[in-house]
Amino acid sequence: MLMSKKTEKTEMPVFEIRTDLAVEQRESFPGDGGEISGVSLREWCEGKGQIKLTEVKILDEHGAAAMGKPQGTYLTLEADQLAEKDEDYHGEVSAELAEQLKQLMKSLMKKEKRASDESLSLKNLNILVVGLGNPSVTPDALGPKVLGNLEVTRHLNQQYGGDFCQKHKLPVLSGIIPGVMAQTGMETAEIVKGVIRETNPDLLIVIDALAARSIRRVGATMQLADTGIHPGSGVGNHRHSLTRESLGIPVVAIGVPTVVGAAAIVQDTVNAMILALTIDEGTKGMGDYIQDLSPDEQYRLISELLEPEFGSLYVTPPNIDEMIGQLSFTISEGIHEAMY
Repeated sequence: MLMSKKTEKTEMPVFEIRTDLAVEQRESFPGDGGEISGVSLREWCEGKGQIKLTEVKILDEHGAAAMGKPQGTYLTLEADQLAEKDEDYHGEVSAELAEQLKQLMKSLMKKEKRASDESLSLKNLNILVVGLGNPSVTPDALGPKVLGNLEVTRHLNQQYGGDFCQKHKLPVLSGIIPGVMAQTGMETAEIVKGVIRETNPDLLIVIDALAARSIRRVGATMQLADTGIHPGSGVGNHRHSLTRESLGIPVVAIGVPTVVGAAAIVQDTVNAMILALTIDEGTKGMGDYIQDLSPDEQYRLISELLEPEFGSLYVTPPNIDEMIGQLSFTISEGIHEAMY
């Protein structure tokens, strides 16, 4: 007698494709990404076409669920030559960063104060800049490095009178490097809340190093967001968020990817290997099989192979010291240009 054998369907484990960049999350969808319900997309170029800008707006709860990010505006500046020592080019990026930062801050403060463009001046605002990260770990030291280059002014009001900055047409700018929990024993959000309670800023600018999915974006991409920031989310180290909801004031986040997951690098390598395999008739079948897998399936397969052996491995460029130094100066100059 033949007996039917019940086969159990095994589900492939879900591996989170970690990236802090909204533009990479959008690219994970089929098509050009503009067809996602609840998400709008706009792309254009500035600086003689050398700086590409991508604006991803998450408009409603459906878009937030699809993207896995809060509702708000995510603006990406892609500048391929940022890794090079070119002061003129870095100056162009700083100027574009300043322009986009001003627009984002004005938009947030208009909603906060219900003010018009004519009555709103950034120089009348009290702004706190927070440099997230560990100064002792180079890929994570972007935020502290930016703060080291920043020209703060709030103390001038303390020394020379409460209206000193206003009289001299200076912004009221202060900054803090809260460190990381392993150094302080405190959540960054706890420290920032205490500073906000004592200094009463109108707006927060948070700077952090991010994780990317593509190696080409490391050190060559900046993301601005009006949704705040979730420190460590890109590498699976979730900390308390710094947002309007958690802190009580608007938050603008500036981030640059400084690390990329090893599985993402291998996937890029696999794509190059597929191209080589499909060219040769003898290996065409193997290349076709891998090519038929979706990008997410390829990524999960690579993660399954890599993570048991090496864990969640992240990679950073060999010239990361120089890269962080250049980027920190470019970002600080962008903040100066926006505020001064």
